[in-house]
Amino acid sequence: MSISNIPILFAAQVLNGSGLTAVVLFGGILSAELAPNPSWATAPVSLAVVGMALSTVPASSLMRIIGRRRGLIAGAGIGIVASLLCAYAIAQGSFLLFCFGSMLFGTTTAFTMQYRFVAAESVARERASQAISYVLLGGLGSALIGPQAAMAARSWIAEHEYAGSFVIVGLLYALGAIVLAKLRPPESRTAESASDGPTISELIREPILRKAVLAGAIAFGVMSFIMTAAPVSMHSVHHHSVEAITWTIQSHILAMYLPSLFSGRLVTLFGERSMMIFGSLLLAASALVSLIGHDVPHYWIGLVLLGAGWNLLFTAGTALLATHYTGPERHRAQGINDFIVFTSQACVSFLAGLAVLKLGWQWTNLSIVPLLALMIWVASREATHPIRAVASD
Repeated sequence: MSISNIPILFAAQVLNGSGLTAVVLFGGILSAELAPNPSWATAPVSLAVVGMALSTVPASSLMRIIGRRRGLIAGAGIGIVASLLCAYAIAQGSFLLFCFGSMLFGTTTAFTMQYRFVAAESVARERASQAISYVLLGGLGSALIGPQAAMAARSWIAEHEYAGSFVIVGLLYALGAIVLAKLRPPESRTAESASDGPTISELIREPILRKAVLAGAIAFGVMSFIMTAAPVSMHSVHHHSVEAITWTIQSHILAMYLPSLFSGRLVTLFGERSMMIFGSLLLAASALVSLIGHDVPHYWIGLVLLGAGWNLLFTAGTALLATHYTGPERHRAQGINDFIVFTSQACVSFLAGLAVLKLGWQWTNLSIVPLLALMIWVASREATHPIRAVASD
């Protein structure tokens, strides 16, 4: 066990979590200038999410072959390439290159999302949920530092605004790679055979994996669906100010990551099942707030509950997966989990805007309640699964 890995992964999360944020912040602005058609303005963000979904299994498989440390450093290297490609695309005025760079940011994020599993593998089983929540807390640092650094550097290249923003993001990835070089994951010194452990079809039939995957997919799917729909509803439907929208979304992001200070301990004390149920109830409460009203305080309360519910449900689902799949099969199980989770996120991100404009804010929120009821029912059921042996050094 290597507890010293946790601060390393936390720092890497802070540094390497900035790329996708930069695409979200600047993608629409830049696409309005670069895209041949204004309707394509959301393409970079959507392609980043698609890139993340498509890269989850390859990222996990690569680390199975070359090891965690080298795999995560390779992921940071992809982030450097993505940053420089986007900066070059801005300088050249190429929308196609910018879209490709954005998709690569999704690829590097697929590697970044593996940090939580490495954290769980680095500590004793009973401390896995706390290690996971600590690394997730690094997302808060990334959300605060990354955008500020990118904004400060946007005029570095005078002729091409925002090109400097992606240069600084590339530097953050480079620092992240240096930090990751100090990682010492507790894994076998020899590459694991592709035939080690159960097959993908065998894993999918296991109730524990299905429960963990469902928790992650519903946590990310519900959160992304409502978070993406909220600014559209606040601006286009209920005509709230940009300042109010910004404050509400910032509060939501804080609510996503601040519970990581204690969510891991709660999972340890009360168990994954209880926290899955509690997280689902918070998400349901977020949806029900929309029935009370649609003023700024109603949006604010709803999105804060949404962030907190996401944190508890996602942390519990990740802890369940990380503590029950610790042998050579863990890479397949983690790849299956992240592929389904982030594919679900990609799908709902395309549907959110249409849903809120066609159904309205209240019905958009209520549409998630059946999913949460399913999650509570599945979480309440006992699922037995033998704990597999940890891969030895």
